[in-house]
Amino acid sequence: MPEAAIVAQVEALQPWFHNLHLPDGTQTAPNHFLGDFPRYKWQEIATSLPDDLQGVSALDIGCNAGYYSFELAKRGARVTAIDIDEHYLQQASWAADTLGYREQITFRQSTVYDLIHDNQQYDLVWFMGVLYHLRHPLLALDIIRQRCKGKMVFQTMTMPGEEVFPAEQNYTLPQREVMTHPGWPKMAFIEHRIENDPTNWWAPNHAAIEAMLRAAGFGNIKKLGHEIYLCEAIGEPSSFAQAELTAFTQTRRSD
Repeated sequence: MPEAAIVAQVEALQPWFHNLHLPDGTQTAPNHFLGDFPRYKWQEIATSLPDDLQGVSALDIGCNAGYYSFELAKRGARVTAIDIDEHYLQQASWAADTLGYREQITFRQSTVYDLIHDNQQYDLVWFMGVLYHLRHPLLALDIIRQRCKGKMVFQTMTMPGEEVFPAEQNYTLPQREVMTHPGWPKMAFIEHRIENDPTNWWAPNHAAIEAMLRAAGFGNIKKLGHEIYLCEAIGEPSSFAQAELTAFTQTRRSD
């Protein structure tokens, strides 16, 4: 595609949240308020993933304009990329054609909750920048665990603090004051707004992220960078999670 045509299409598809670097040198969001986003986040993760992802099935949840999907496709993965925003999917679809990844990536307008009806399991799940926008975050993690048979890269906005309290397996009701400890797993509820975004609902602390991932059936949790985690699907989700997922599935099918 001629350079002038690329520039014109980038302008036509504004605004961009992902700063994609296109073949002619054009960038889609060169003045991004976060810098060269999300390239700098990818650089925190890239060395923890295999250089060769041939034969790997990947699921990118909340793909936006597709930056991470393209990086995974560049390494050989076959990617299913979902987002609820039609505008972002238009950007991603056009960029896939421009970058030459159309054959490796399937784009779909979908929510994370719709994945309950997806029978496919994926080797790698990419779940970055979505959890704190969800009103039902643990339900989302339970659903994702059903779709993940390998590893998950996870990121969310967080509360400050890295401390983890060594919780016991059980407490009595009068012992609830232990929950006020700084290292107890907590999620701050955002009733109003952060950065003027009405969809920012939750900010977990580090301890809560690890605890929620374990509760959903993930383990071998490793922190890769600021707010970024790598974990693996291990064992089976709890019977409580399975029962709630069954009830949720039946409700969705009756709608």
